[in-house]
Amino acid sequence: MEFLGYKRENGKFGVRNHVLVLSSVACANGVVDAIARALPDVVPVTHVYGCGSGPEDIGVSIRTLNGLMNNPNVGAVLIIGLGCENVSSSMLTMGVQDKPVEALLIQESGGSAATTARGIEIAARFLKELEAQERVPAPVSELMVGLKSGGSDVFSGITANPAVGVAADRFVREGATVILTEMTEMAGTAHILKSRCCTPELGEQVGNLIDEHRRNVRASLGELAGLSISLGNIDGGLSSITEKSLGCIMKSGTTPITELIEHAGRPSRRGLIIMAGPGYDIDSMAAEAAAGSQIILFTTGRGTPAGFPAVPVIKITSNSLTYNKMPGDADINAGSIVDSEKTIDVVGREIFDFSIEVANGRKTCAEINRAIPFNYLKQGPTY
Repeated sequence: MEFLGYKRENGKFGVRNHVLVLSSVACANGVVDAIARALPDVVPVTHVYGCGSGPEDIGVSIRTLNGLMNNPNVGAVLIIGLGCENVSSSMLTMGVQDKPVEALLIQESGGSAATTARGIEIAARFLKELEAQERVPAPVSELMVGLKSGGSDVFSGITANPAVGVAADRFVREGATVILTEMTEMAGTAHILKSRCCTPELGEQVGNLIDEHRRNVRASLGELAGLSISLGNIDGGLSSITEKSLGCIMKSGTTPITELIEHAGRPSRRGLIIMAGPGYDIDSMAAEAAAGSQIILFTTGRGTPAGFPAVPVIKITSNSLTYNKMPGDADINAGSIVDSEKTIDVVGREIFDFSIEVANGRKTCAEINRAIPFNYLKQGPTY
């Protein structure tokens, strides 16, 4: 099976062909925003970090930002830095492979106004160059699909998540790669996931990582660790993190787990991958994009408009009420499993087919709305 994508010099295929304008530090966000206002076709990426962090967080920052810039959906990159930050533009440009990349420093380019003017010139040139590129056939095995859930409710584990699991199984059968993260939302499921690992050693690694995240939550929340779900989850009918976790892992389908990777790491194998990381939506999507995911399947019960820069996010609601209450924010209604004659398999096939349409260029609701928040994981203190 094939889709039409943009072939990169390294042999990867993007489902989009974006010019990314990214700040290396929060101090440069104003210039990035100004360039995006002048050139609405670029994808701006701003954040509140880039300085004041220790070595561990700097490492995660560079790995995440470099991964996003190397994502196959990105055709060219313009980095805007200040000039004195810890996460320097030179660190980021060195990590970009097989695509045009330039960097500007506000302190060395004449200030914000001059940097903005020069940035507009560079980004406009990148846009023109990318216009000449055409989509070409690529096998579905070249796709990497991230899995995410947010604003879960009591229906998530019985409609949307199992339907995504059907789609995930189909992707794996086609030779593609699927990433499951949200370790904090795997509490109570270690025995299930360990039994699905390709080797006993991998199973032990997965089980140990789930236990580690659970210990961290318990150290932070104490007696509340047995709950550790949001008020929105509770309002949606969920009772505990274990109930939520049993529904969460349904997104991964039934295929064997082939590898465990670090947060924002890049898989070395195909098939179903588990990535270390938190449950927070924006941090998790950043890590999946950094890993190389060209598409993210995102289930929600309560509803959320959040997408992600440069990576189309397909929203699947678990119930029809949310789908109808938030028109224009959701792409697929898995609530039809409950209130119509559709089965989980039927909706799962719809999700897979819709994903191929998105790979071929169909825009998701989050893309149309330009709902593209960005953030990345920070664990250590700020200095």
